Amino acid sequence: MSPKDCTRMEALSSVVFVFFFLCATGVRGDGLTVLQAPDFVSFQKGEWPISGEKIPDLVALTMGFSVQEDLSWPGLQAGPLFQRPRANVLVVVRGADGLALPQSVASYPLENPVPFTLDSVAETVHSLFADDTPVVLQLAPSEERLYMLGKANAVFEDLPVTLQQIRGRLSQDGSVLATLPLSSLSRNAEADLLFLSEIQVLRDITALLQRHRHLAKDHSPDLYSLELSGLEELTRVYGRDSPQYRDAAAILSSALQKFGEDVYGLYGDSAVVEVVTVKNFEAPLTRKSRSILESKQISNPGSPYNLAYKYNFHYAVVFNIVLWLTIALALAVIAVGYSLWNMDPGYDSIIYRMTNQKIRMD
Repeated sequence: MSPKDCTRMEALSSVVFVFFFLCATGVRGDGLTVLQAPDFVSFQKGEWPISGEKIPDLVALTMGFSVQEDLSWPGLQAGPLFQRPRANVLVVVRGADGLALPQSVASYPLENPVPFTLDSVAETVHSLFADDTPVVLQLAPSEERLYMLGKANAVFEDLPVTLQQIRGRLSQDGSVLATLPLSSLSRNAEADLLFLSEIQVLRDITALLQRHRHLAKDHSPDLYSLELSGLEELTRVYGRDSPQYRDAAAILSSALQKFGEDVYGLYGDSAVVEVVTVKNFEAPLTRKSRSILESKQISNPGSPYNLAYKYNFHYAVVFNIVLWLTIALALAVIAVGYSLWNMDPGYDSIIYRMTNQKIRMD
């Protein structure tokens, strides 16, 4: 075979690989893939697009919570009233042009991929199940952003979050470097290490959940939100057609599939696991972040779980009632005190009046 024929065969094999890679994905480009879901959370298979800004409402509905605006999207059907999943796990993969996730429940195209957060869902979980201290974990390793609430402070306290911590974790026992087929990925390149660190975080989360299995047996639902941008960095450095990107996409697909199966099994087949893939967001999102080092600074001294002070939507009403009632009582006390100060005992008080008459009679 001539060198020219070999070149043609290599090009043909690359095209075939890309074709099957795209065909195996539930969603090409920006999309939402439901990896795991219990039977009572009914996702319908179809090509109905969903807007990125509606993802938090979708997560809230899958957990059995109400939303301000009805979600007119046929992909999710109404389920039983008294059954809700024990956990919802949402993984956002940035820089991905579709991932091979064949073992999924359903997949849908994503339109208007604007940045979003699950802060509203986390507040709902905390307000409704404050006494049960549910697990709320929002994590973005590439930005060193971490938010923990409830029992997550105790469970994930040792989770490596900063890039320096994760790189140190890669050199320890149980590192993904010892088991993953790196192929074209390098252990020394910054972009490659960022991607591998995110795979390490997925495995560490699963290991910590297996160590604390009691979390899946309580009555409060748990919420996990992870944002991975390692593929985005590999695309920026090597390009989307590079072997590094293809190998990383294959590794991430396998890791996400395994992560979803493990979490689903740990919660007794009662967890919803979704993956959102986006090439890039249409607008930047700025939000306040908190380092893991701050988790030890308890904002509420009465709680060992670093819970915020309780707050609900009736706070303004209760505040006004207490404020004006206090002002009214204060004015009443002032008026009574002023009246007593200027009172004439001989004429205004029946006690002194009777006493004076008795004295005169004597």
